[in-house]
Amino acid sequence: MDVVDAHCHIISEDLTAYPRAPLGGKQSTWAATRPVTAEGMVSRMDATGIAQAVLVQATTNYGYDNSYVLDSTRRRPGRFVAVGTVDPLRPDAADSLKAAVGEGGLSGVRLFTSGSTVPTQGEWFAAPETHPFWEQAAELNLPVCLQMRLGAATAQLTELLSRFPGVTVLLDHIGYPDITASPARAGAEVAELAVHPGLHLKLTHRNLERLQDAGERAADFLDPVLGAFGAGRIAWGSNCPAAEQSLPELLALAEQVLAGLPESDRRQIFAGTARRLYGSLGTSGS
Repeated sequence: MDVVDAHCHIISEDLTAYPRAPLGGKQSTWAATRPVTAEGMVSRMDATGIAQAVLVQATTNYGYDNSYVLDSTRRRPGRFVAVGTVDPLRPDAADSLKAAVGEGGLSGVRLFTSGSTVPTQGEWFAAPETHPFWEQAAELNLPVCLQMRLGAATAQLTELLSRFPGVTVLLDHIGYPDITASPARAGAEVAELAVHPGLHLKLTHRNLERLQDAGERAADFLDPVLGAFGAGRIAWGSNCPAAEQSLPELLALAEQVLAGLPESDRRQIFAGTARRLYGSLGTSGS
């Protein structure tokens, strides 16, 4: 089966060419203890049978310096596309975003809004100062990966999606829904967001592990979410190497949890959605 990893990270061993500049000044544990280079990622992909991958900027190692994901993509345009990070609060955010895309540039961007490495907590991603950024993202048809937790910030997310209906947002880790407490309730809460046609979901080990633990009750979450969004708005990503498991284990986890879905749905989740979001990946695996 054609597989695209829609969410993985790389770290260079060359500290001179690619110096560390973690967002908030604090490097994440995984970036320090189990980094994977671009070359290492290719080896892992080959061993796992993954055709292509989306390199998501490691903000906890490089901050807003997207050089490594860009350089790695330019060296291997058939295997990678680059998703970088920008600061949408800067007055020149819209111009910077426009300059960063195009031939050999970013295929998407990511906003990292929560966690110990984020200097400013809260729902700043929807602040009025960010509106030029969102307008430009919509004009460029550029997917924006949004790392945020559903709950207190959900109102800001829905306000943003209503204000900018032309924006494509890919919600990382599906917003960390609380599947463990109640798969049905979590599924219903996520499904409600499907009324915003630009919103897509990124399914990763952070959700899949909880679904695996839920056993037969996993369907209480998956059924309403798939029914509302459709598989064409859901993409699988490994989160390698931030996840502790190996890449083959992460793919096997996803295949196991999703084994009961129709083949057409699995094809969309494992590759089709990512290929539509990031057109430079092409229409089929290499």
